[in-house]
Amino acid sequence: MPMTQRLFKFGHRTIGIIFNFFIFVTLLFAITSPNLILGDNDKTGSGTTLVTSWLLIIVVAFLLCTATFPSFRHRLKVIFIDHKLATASVVCALVIGWQVLFVAMVHPPIGFDPGAIHEALYNTSDPELRAYYSEYYNNLLLVLIQHGLATTFHTTSWLFMDYCTLIMADLAALFNIFGVWLLDKRKLAPAMYIHAAAYSVFPMIIVPYTDVWVLPFVSGYLLGYLLMTNPRCKTWVRVVATIFFAVMAIGAYFMKPSAIIGVIAIVIIEALFKLKQAQSVKQLLKLPRLSLILGLLWLVVAGATYEAGNRVVLQQTYIPVTQGRTMPAIHFVSMGVSGEGGYNAHDALVMGQLATKEERSAYSKKLLIKRLKKMGPFGYLQFLVKKQRNNTADGTFAWVKEGHFINLDPTPTVTTGLAGNLNQFVYLYGTRLGDFRFIAQAWWVIWLALIALGWSDKRKFVLILRTMVIGGMLYLLIFEGGRSRYLIQFLPAFFMLAALVYDRSFAFVARVYRWGTGQLMHQSKTETGDNDATSH
Repeated sequence: MPMTQRLFKFGHRTIGIIFNFFIFVTLLFAITSPNLILGDNDKTGSGTTLVTSWLLIIVVAFLLCTATFPSFRHRLKVIFIDHKLATASVVCALVIGWQVLFVAMVHPPIGFDPGAIHEALYNTSDPELRAYYSEYYNNLLLVLIQHGLATTFHTTSWLFMDYCTLIMADLAALFNIFGVWLLDKRKLAPAMYIHAAAYSVFPMIIVPYTDVWVLPFVSGYLLGYLLMTNPRCKTWVRVVATIFFAVMAIGAYFMKPSAIIGVIAIVIIEALFKLKQAQSVKQLLKLPRLSLILGLLWLVVAGATYEAGNRVVLQQTYIPVTQGRTMPAIHFVSMGVSGEGGYNAHDALVMGQLATKEERSAYSKKLLIKRLKKMGPFGYLQFLVKKQRNNTADGTFAWVKEGHFINLDPTPTVTTGLAGNLNQFVYLYGTRLGDFRFIAQAWWVIWLALIALGWSDKRKFVLILRTMVIGGMLYLLIFEGGRSRYLIQFLPAFFMLAALVYDRSFAFVARVYRWGTGQLMHQSKTETGDNDATSH
């Protein structure tokens, strides 16, 4: 076997092992999350109510009817399988209507970073605000975009920005679904069902921040890659897709630098599959002419887009910032090994007091070494396990877990009507917050299970998505993490994976079920025979 083939098999197998480790550990953490505790919940402080109880009764009754009554099962098949595209379209339309209604009813001011971004839409003279953007330079692009929208539509209201966030989230879903359709047309309806289910319990659409606003850029560059590399597409389509891919990738980088991990995953897997195709080391450098042209075009467009975006940010005069005050990367690494692996207010305060970037880098490096020495190798390993739980287990994506998440009284002041009832599900001291957490967590477990049990799928794009998930989880283990909100930027990979491998997961469960029932029947017959022999 040629060396290139051996390297391909080794790389393919290694990625599979690492991904399976991460996804099954994450699934275990999600299943054991305190969000799934029924009744009073001392760990989260928000227990479930009759809402969850009735929902579980309905789900169990539905499953029993499906298993017991063939006619009921046949009707479900007709609706959700035989007419799946029509049904999926109706379901998606209903979810979009639900999203619009939810935003109309619930659009409170948000604290932490989104609050600073919103304040910059009408107050750019505050010294503290200017200092914030000098230190967190990467948020400037989002401010400029939202300022442009506010100027165009003559409003800076939270309601308007929430609707913009909703559009960004749904645009990402559209890109994801189109991408799944390109890969496997049979998976179109399941992809629509999965996205509809996910978005029905996704209140982050009322948080106008980079977590959600980066999603169409991530989904966009994944879609652009699929079109660019699709040999069935016409050349002009692939050229346009290459430009789109490059622009979306750089846009994702400016919006949230870690969102570029998907592009890195694409490069890694493309290189890996080049090893598979090459019969010798010399053939590694040989590329088809069109592929070479598209690759060079991508580099040119990406470089030009980066330069243009960087110039806009550097030359903007909307909010004055102090150059050279941005946080060094090692600060986020150091912060990532403190507490639960998340934001450290003391570290941020010290960073603001140090004058130069060199001083901040030196302080962060010294603090990082000190923290690692204090933990020791075994202690650091334990810390990483706990941090992985913090990073990935929570299916609400750390809803109301940031400081001043909802920048109002944490107890809902509007308690009547539809708005009052919805507030109870999303406010920190809402009476039904525990119900929301349970429902969102249940869906998160289902999605993770669909992904984890579809391990047998070896397709190239599936491998890219798995590598993207690995990269995202490793990034959050190394840098600031500590809560699952940072996973939102990687949700396109999770949703597309679930849509692409769900059938293999179902087939695996069916095989296990058949094996289990066969074993049980065999054991039953054996025990019956033993009893008969004993009686004689």
